[in-house]
Amino acid sequence: MNHQDCFVVGVDFGTASVRAAVIRIADGREVASATYKYQCGVDGCLHDAANPLVARQNPEDYLNGFAQTVREALDVAAQSGGVDKDNVLGIGFDTTGSTILPVLRDGTPLVFLDEFKNNPNAHIWLWKDHSGWAEAEEITATAKKLRPEYLDLVGGIYSSEWYWSKVLHCLRLDKPVFDTAYTWIEVADWLLFTLTGGTDVADAVRAICPAGHKALFDRDWGGYPADDFLGSLSPDLLRLKATLDPHRVHHAGTSGFMLSQEWTAKFGLPKPVMVAIPAFDAHYGGIGAGIKPGILVKTIGTSTCDLMVSPLSRGKLVVPGMAGIVRDSILPGYYGIEAGQSAVGDIFNWFVNIVRPCNQSYGDLSTAAAALQPGESGLLALDWMNGNRTILVDQRLSGLILGLTLHSKPAEIYRALIEATAFGARVIHDQMEANGLPIDKVIVCGGIPRKDSLFMQIYADVVNKPLFISRNSETCALGGAIAAAVITGAYPSFEHAIDKMTGVLDTVYRPIPENVTTYKRIYELYRQMHDSFCSSGSVGDLSRVMKDLMDIKDETSRRDEVILSGTPAPEQRARRILPVEALRTI
Repeated sequence: MNHQDCFVVGVDFGTASVRAAVIRIADGREVASATYKYQCGVDGCLHDAANPLVARQNPEDYLNGFAQTVREALDVAAQSGGVDKDNVLGIGFDTTGSTILPVLRDGTPLVFLDEFKNNPNAHIWLWKDHSGWAEAEEITATAKKLRPEYLDLVGGIYSSEWYWSKVLHCLRLDKPVFDTAYTWIEVADWLLFTLTGGTDVADAVRAICPAGHKALFDRDWGGYPADDFLGSLSPDLLRLKATLDPHRVHHAGTSGFMLSQEWTAKFGLPKPVMVAIPAFDAHYGGIGAGIKPGILVKTIGTSTCDLMVSPLSRGKLVVPGMAGIVRDSILPGYYGIEAGQSAVGDIFNWFVNIVRPCNQSYGDLSTAAAALQPGESGLLALDWMNGNRTILVDQRLSGLILGLTLHSKPAEIYRALIEATAFGARVIHDQMEANGLPIDKVIVCGGIPRKDSLFMQIYADVVNKPLFISRNSETCALGGAIAAAVITGAYPSFEHAIDKMTGVLDTVYRPIPENVTTYKRIYELYRQMHDSFCSSGSVGDLSRVMKDLMDIKDETSRRDEVILSGTPAPEQRARRILPVEALRTI
């Protein structure tokens, strides 16, 4: 059989839904797809009204979503795409992270037991559960004393989003849950264990991506953190560590795992297929977008993740504030560098659906915001409504809108929120480039880039780089499919598969020079605010920030008056009055 005439399946487990796509191996084109929205809680998330830092999920949503989307996508591919299911060779998938759950030794989630079914602590602890912030601070302080090299792996600060802070918080919050669990496992690893018919979670394979970026795994110090380090946090963590076999940690290029007969039947496949080692959604999104040295891939959705790779031959980099610099975590043979923002799309959802400004829709706000010039509103926001993931790594930071007056309009606030997320992205870019990671090209993927041209143009102007969009609408799922194509032998390496299976759209968002100039001035004010709230506690002089914003606003107004009173150049007029959709062509 010619592998190039065959197909693979990629599955992307997001924060609120799961998406499956059938992908042609020859060119990476999507043949069919299906989506399942999680049913439990609000958009699949269980919250605690008394503690906004809590975010949990039900593993049943993952199992149901996996079975339904893969089967539906395969059926559609067979019926309308002419795909012979016998020619489906493998499956690869991703999840969010660090998204973990407590399980028994046979892999049963504790929440499936009657005694724990109503206990949120026995559910999945979603990546954006920040309830372990105090434990994260303690882990950071302990590492500084005992193992400072651990912090080099994660940019200098351990996060409440990650593995050890979550399990340590549960240990102190709900010891019966911690004591009943045999181990705590990433959802990605639990799904691999489940799909391949695992019976003893002691033998479960753990993916290098979550282990390295979230659980302080590094082969340089023998795998997981040392006993004296974990024991100083709590002796109970040593029992947990004993369930984590460092020899069972593998990268995405590792083959040899087959779909069980039970799941083969659930998917409606005629025979078992190979299953790739999973990764986090953004990491497989990096592969699906075509990541290479010098390319920054931004996966933009409810939050963002920024990824780069660096050849192992360059040696390990130390980049303060990054969410991990891990060998083989994205591509085998490279260090994977991860950064990101804890909220982007979630900020806009909050403003539109919770604040509900004059009941205006996204379309209403975007159209009005697109008519504004950079700096025209006089507003500046900080994008920390869900804390700061990079580079401050402080989940107790919160959002801020500066410059509000009695004349501020909803569209002005909406645009300021988009600009705030763009400024946060610029901080990450600057940090990478200042620490030996030059950015030659930026490729974006996720839902927002494909449907919000105003967002994309603002980002291009703020970061001052052209922005390319990944060709495949399900880029993360494509990354999983590429991993499946490699382990089945269809391609000899990830590099070959990426060259054949990825691409970008024709649409390119290019910086507008005068917008770049204005945003550079506003970004300097953003950095003053940003740096004044860093954990060092050194607050700078902010006395000029509001006044400088007003100066920029006044200059913008005077420039508009000149344009409106005279005969503007065609390109100036276009930039002022074109609808949102037209911005993508400028």
